[in-house]
This record gives sequence, structure tokens and C-alpha cells, in this order.
Amino acid sequence: MNMPDPQAFASAWMQSNPLAAMMQDAGAHIKPEAMEQLKNAYLRDFGALWQEFISGKAPAISDRRFTSAAWQGNPMSAFNAAAYLLNAKFLNAMVETVEATPQQKQKIRFAVQQIIDAMSPANFLATNPEAQQKLIETKGESLTRGLVNMLGDMNKGHISLSDESAFEVGRNLAITEGTVVYENPLFQLIQYTPKTATVNQVPLLMVPPCINKYYILDLQPENSLVRYAVEQGNTVFLISWSNPDKSLANTTWDDYVEKGVIQAIRVTQDISGEDKLNMFGFCVGGTIVSTALAVLAARGEQVANSLTLLTTFLDFRDTGVLDVFVDEAQVSIREQQLKGGGLMPGRDLASTFSSLRPNDLVWNYVQSNYLKGNDPAAFDLLFWNSDSTNLPGPMFCWYLRNTYLENRLKTGKLVVAGEKVDLSKIDVPSFVYGSREDHIVPWPSAFDSLAVLSGNSRFVLGASGHIAGVINSPAKNKRSYWINDSGKAKTATAWFDGATEKPGSWWPEWSTFLNDNGGKKVKPKAKPGNSRYTPIEPAPGRYVKVKAD
Repeated sequence: MNMPDPQAFASAWMQSNPLAAMMQDAGAHIKPEAMEQLKNAYLRDFGALWQEFISGKAPAISDRRFTSAAWQGNPMSAFNAAAYLLNAKFLNAMVETVEATPQQKQKIRFAVQQIIDAMSPANFLATNPEAQQKLIETKGESLTRGLVNMLGDMNKGHISLSDESAFEVGRNLAITEGTVVYENPLFQLIQYTPKTATVNQVPLLMVPPCINKYYILDLQPENSLVRYAVEQGNTVFLISWSNPDKSLANTTWDDYVEKGVIQAIRVTQDISGEDKLNMFGFCVGGTIVSTALAVLAARGEQVANSLTLLTTFLDFRDTGVLDVFVDEAQVSIREQQLKGGGLMPGRDLASTFSSLRPNDLVWNYVQSNYLKGNDPAAFDLLFWNSDSTNLPGPMFCWYLRNTYLENRLKTGKLVVAGEKVDLSKIDVPSFVYGSREDHIVPWPSAFDSLAVLSGNSRFVLGASGHIAGVINSPAKNKRSYWINDSGKAKTATAWFDGATEKPGSWWPEWSTFLNDNGGKKVKPKAKPGNSRYTPIEPAPGRYVKVKAD
């Protein structure tokens, strides 16, 4: 057999790699001497890999995509995987030598990683030995099932991450007992049924993100943060945001603050008979809650008895990889499209977040569902992840420009609902949580909220990512968290250097915080609502069941 010249093959690939054109378009440049060093290193490594291949030696591969017997036991497949990983290493190294602004470099790094992940040999039937093996074993049935799965997903408009027939909101998700006691076009307010003989006098008002549906906080009983808060002796109220349609196409950030959170505060105060509330916000819900509390503070009201913020930005100085989607040009385009009214489709938001972890949320399911013909497993968190929501255009555009692009929320100069927003006026005990592997709200940015707020603040760091780190029930006894209560750390790095790792869930730490700020123990109210706010329907209510178009 005539074998190709490995040096010629490697040189040809180097000259035709996809990064050169991309860098040219972005106005970036690599110094010739740096490129020469990369070229020499690549040719050396490729030559060594080739020698291993022709001598019959299996390359050492640790990447989990290629560790099965089907990959390792087939010399050509193992070589393809090793060559792919070498090419990926070279492209990533090239990005790091690019002469560009930090934002340009981050965009190039992100785009190159998208290309690298998409070009994996695991993503194609012709180069995936696992899929080929299953095709043979099933006598073609796996391919037939894969095509059926793909066509079904095309009709649904998204890749199936979970067995969607296994779950239903109100049947086996979002089933913590409660009652909808108020609604307006923007949200429903749920009051949950007490489960203890006595409760904390100060109610807890929970504000989830409006970018996703609230039931991430109330999945199944064993991993429901809502149920946990109720079982720990709290009277819990929660906002269930509507899934906006054209009737809400002109809704603004001010509306989410005034007609959303502030209205929910008023109703909770009225029903509970308490002026002070323990406030809770998750992700953008935390940003909206903090804005609302600052607006009320400007009006001379301090309604919060405490504030809990989970994976929340208040200081948007470092937004991590999301920065690649936010610059003046991109925000201006969105403003032209949506500022005067319209909807930001939930499917677009879902695609954006999936692109942050394409191997986990895209290609893994392309390989399993389509190439191998597998049906996705039942997984509540991934079912929720696919249940997307729209956002009103004006609200979305305001949020992009004033927070992600210009970081104006912490300046004290923004006007929301007719008031100057000064977050330092929020002078209450705070429990601030970040997730160590969070790719949406980098944990040092969550930590930076401590410098924005007044009052006695405590930071807790959990393991895992934006969602899995938060939804970590003590019943699972998984993962770990870090605490550092010395009060001396002024930076995230210093805080972590002095932190202590604890096994298990951070939820009991939060429960202690709520108890410390819950007032005296009182007998729970016998019925939901009151004479002014009467029960409307059982939880989870209608709003959470509305699907995005």
C-alpha cells in the first residue's frame, strides 16, 4: 500500500486550516516567528503520531469521547481521534498567539472552539466506530431509529436532551403543594402550603429567572429547593413569570421591577401581614430583585429583612464567555429589531446557551440520538432546559445595554421606575452564592456582589455549574462547597485561598441563614391568601405550562 507523506499532509493541512480566514476577518494577526514555532511543533508531533500508527502502536487518548473499546481497538479510528485532538491542540495554540484586543481574542477563541467541537470524528457516521458497530449489530435498525429521532427533533425545533414523555409540569415536576393567590399579565404568585407546626415569622419571597421557567427550583420532591425551604419552616411565596406572547411585546425592565417584583412584594406583605420579607433571587431574578429593592430604598422603604442571591450578576465587569455575544454592533442590531416592541424567541436564547457547552448539550445527543439511534434518557433538569421562554424585546435590549455592555447598574446613575438605582442602599444581611464551574455567571463575579451591597454579607461557593451547583439537595449527598467566614478577603482569589471545603450540599448553610433572619416562630396560616387575594388555582398554575412558539 502506498502511504502518503506525513510531512506533506501536515503542511497542506496547516496552509488550509480554517483559522487564517477567520483571523483576517476579525482584523487579528499572528507574528511570523510565532507561526513558525507552531508549525514546527505541529510537524514534529504529527510525525511522531504517524510513526506510532505505521508501527501499530495505539496512541494514548484520554478524551472521554474516544476511550471506548470501539475507538481504541480500531487502529484507524484511534489514529483519526488522535489526529483530531492534535489538530485541536494546534488551533487552540494558534489562538493564544493572536495579536488582538481581549474581546477580539475571546471571540476568536469561542468561534474556533465551535469549529473544533463540530469537526470531531465522533460526530459523523463514517468516522464513528461505535455508531458503525451498532449499525451492524442492529442490522440497520439503529440508523432507521436515528433518522426517526432526527426528523422528530426537526419538527420540534430542538434536539431532544431528555425523554420528554417522561415528565409533565404539575404531574411529576413542580408538585410542591401550593396555591396561586395573585396574577397579572406578567406573573402569577404562588403561596406554598406549610409543612411544619411552626414557621418563621418573616416570609420568604422567591424570584426565579424570567429567562427560564421557575420549576428549576421545584423539579421533583427529592431535589426541590422550594420544597426544602418549606420543610425547613418557611412561609414561601414564589413568582411564576409568564411566557411572553405578543400582548407583552412592549414590556420593559421597569415593568419587571414595578409590576413584577414590587407588586409581588405588596401582595406578600398584605397576605402575610409582615412588612419585612426575606428576599431571594436566582440569576437574572437576583438582578431584578436587587433593582427593585434599590428602587424601594430610593422611595424610603426598606422591605427586605435579608437578601439571598444565587449565581447573580450585580457587577457585570467580567461576564465570562457570554461577552462574545455582547458588543456595540450586536446590541445595536437587537435594538433595531426589538427595542420598539417584539419578542426575543426562547429558541434563540436556548441555542445561545447550548453553544456555551456544545459537546454536552449538542454533539453528545447528535451522536447518541441520531448516529446510534438511542432514545434519550429521562432527566428532569434537561427536560426543563428544553422548556424555553420568550423575552419581551424592550426588556431584553435594556438588559443587554445597561448591564452586559455598559455595566451601569452598580454606578448609581441608572433610573428605573422613576428612581435612581443605588444598590448600596440595600442594607440588609445577604447570602451570596456562586458555582465554581459556572460558565454563565463566573463565580468571582458573583463574589463581587459583596462589594456592591451594604450590610453583613456572606459568600458560599458550591461545586459544579450554573444549574447543577444550585440544585444540589442534601438528600443526594453529592458534591461539596466552600466557606470562608473570616471577613478579611476583599477579592475572590483571597477568599478562595482561605476557604474550607465541606462535603455535601450548601442548602443547610442557607437554611441556617434564613432561620437567623426569620424572626420568631409562629403558627402558620390555615389557608392561602386572604380576603383581598383569594385563591385562583392550585400550584403550579397556568403560566408555567405555556410553551414558547
